[in-house]
Amino acid sequence: MRQTTRNITRLSSAVLLFACGGALSGVTATAVGSTAFVQPASSDREAELVLLRDFIHFVKIARFDVAADLGQQLLDSGLSPEEFVDLVDSSRELGRFEEAIAAAMRIPSLQPVAADLDKAYRSGKLARARNPEEIARNIELLSGGLRARQLGRQRLIAAGEYAMPQLLDAYLQKDNLALKAQVQRLLVDMGRQTIAPMMAALPGLDPTRQEAVCEVLGLIPYRTSLPVLIDLYQNTDNDGVRKACGRSISRLGGNPSADVAGMYAQLADSYYNEPSELTSFPGEDHQIVWDFNRGLGLVMTPIRTEVFHEAMAMRNAEKSLSMNSEMPETLALWVASNYSRSFDTPAGYDNPLYGDDRRAAEYYGIAVGPEISQLVLRRGIDTRDTPLVRSAIGALAQTAGPRMLWGQSVDGRYPLLESLGYQNRRVQFEAALALGNAQPEQSFSGAERVIPLLASAVRDASARYAVVLTGSDRESYDQYRGILEGQGFTVLPPSDNGLDGLDASIAEVASVDLVVTSLGYDDTLLTIETARTDSKMAVSPVLALMRTDDVEPLRRQYLRDQTVAVRRVEISSANIGASVEQLLMAASGGPIDEAEADMYASRAIAVLRNLAISNNQVLNVLDASTILIDVLEDVGGQKMLLVAQILSYVDRVDAQAAIMDRAMDADGLERLALLTLVGDSGKRFGNNLNARQIKALVEYAGSSDDDLATVAVAAMGALEIQNTDLMGLILSGEE
Repeated sequence: MRQTTRNITRLSSAVLLFACGGALSGVTATAVGSTAFVQPASSDREAELVLLRDFIHFVKIARFDVAADLGQQLLDSGLSPEEFVDLVDSSRELGRFEEAIAAAMRIPSLQPVAADLDKAYRSGKLARARNPEEIARNIELLSGGLRARQLGRQRLIAAGEYAMPQLLDAYLQKDNLALKAQVQRLLVDMGRQTIAPMMAALPGLDPTRQEAVCEVLGLIPYRTSLPVLIDLYQNTDNDGVRKACGRSISRLGGNPSADVAGMYAQLADSYYNEPSELTSFPGEDHQIVWDFNRGLGLVMTPIRTEVFHEAMAMRNAEKSLSMNSEMPETLALWVASNYSRSFDTPAGYDNPLYGDDRRAAEYYGIAVGPEISQLVLRRGIDTRDTPLVRSAIGALAQTAGPRMLWGQSVDGRYPLLESLGYQNRRVQFEAALALGNAQPEQSFSGAERVIPLLASAVRDASARYAVVLTGSDRESYDQYRGILEGQGFTVLPPSDNGLDGLDASIAEVASVDLVVTSLGYDDTLLTIETARTDSKMAVSPVLALMRTDDVEPLRRQYLRDQTVAVRRVEISSANIGASVEQLLMAASGGPIDEAEADMYASRAIAVLRNLAISNNQVLNVLDASTILIDVLEDVGGQKMLLVAQILSYVDRVDAQAAIMDRAMDADGLERLALLTLVGDSGKRFGNNLNARQIKALVEYAGSSDDDLATVAVAAMGALEIQNTDLMGLILSGEE
């Protein structure tokens, strides 16, 4: 127990800061939010006790307006979360408090206050359980009578991983064998919460302690620990340790001769997928990453939940690659995890496990080369991870040659070509740009989609479409449609039959950029799952507006799905709009705004120009001419001139005519440039102008403006306009 006591000092700062602070996010004095508990100025809590009892009373008699005011006063009273726990527990009102909170959570006007009170109570309980001094006292209770042991076990199980440094010390000590037995039983009963800390400690322990830890890991029925057990089995020179490892591996159904590098890679992949069994504290702001130091023992590093799984995936992938560097799938997994880390890192957060000595994720994504980038892209497509797909395409565009872009498969697949059909316009545009820039000389599957995509990027990359499903509730449909139209969406018509009634409308748009639903729980689940099987909605962000009782169940259902956001149906129009923006940003990088649309248009024009000049027959700009002719009528400046230049390479009568029409509408230098392009078109394809246009050209040739006259005469020569025709037009004045 002396060792356990010494650990209290070592752990207190980290645990109190992150176990309490993390658990109290949203209710501490430093947390973001309008309601916060601050340290009390007095120990007299009679007034708060009255507020608590009155809050419960007025909830019970359905005076919700009064209860809301009393609850807010209680939140503002100056209690810390742990003091709030003391208040509730000492009031002898715990049962009635829990009933009142449950009832208040179903009342829209009371729900925010009730949620804050409930969070404060739960946070206080967690902070108390995770206090290192409290943990030490509870470990001592394990040496007491039956009642004391039961109480100690309950509290230590509540503390979870935060108790592991002291529990492991207590288990490995040799002075109190009865305590050791109680702790061993507790470690097994705590299950997966004990695995990660013991996996971190196992390689650094002496052989005797390694045997003891191996025995416990073998009794916990989770295969998570198999990589470290098999690793130790294959590399230890201690017979006792090997036998202990072998017994545990056998109990867990493992193979002691398995490929350890592959085992760590599998574990990395499991973390990447973010399953609930590898998330110790769901719903909390922080998780724990464990290390072992021979002098300090177990060392915990709290890390934001948003980047925890990525950190563990990267760690295990690095472990795998250190054993076998010739594992491209594992390297791709590391790159994908690193990209995800960069996407998910909260603004301003200094990740303790990704130091300044490491470069940005994009650097590594480019450095690994196109073969690995194709694997990363395939993973992004399979997991519908739009930011990852875009990052992989960006890396490929910088590093891959034609062979890698479309000529070499990845297990029979061509990820970049698949991206042309991915249900996100940014991805489609960027894939088309990468393929167009590569100037293919041989056709490939999907080549027919590249030019139309580039043309649509020139026309309007910012167009976006939304589906709104409210059943037969037209009032709600009109409300949501108005909000979305204000944000630049074109909203498809209403449907009483959900997505089934919108087949024709959805078929007419390039893709669906947002789905908003205010249907019931079952219908919302069906809508989301149906959308995920549709070619135009597989990655469409979904905003589900739910009744209060259904919010948490649906949120848990899609906890790790960044394309689904769940909100209460009662939220204001402003909050709906904000939720849409937040969802779009998380799911696809936000809507394409005007500046980004101009960027895509400029890039697409540059690619189309190069394809036109090179007379590429695989990606023929003729397929874009109809759209480009329409664009030419609506744009001006440099963009207009570049589009006209592309059309001057297109062998279509109306392409040349469109350039001339635009020249007739222009003046000054723009008219001169456009007339030059008319002449260029004539040199390539002959004269395709009509009589009206030829008459205008002749008039320009006779202009007193020498520059205009000279350019017009040059165009006439390029078009090979016959003098007899010209004289007839001039003399008759007819078209």
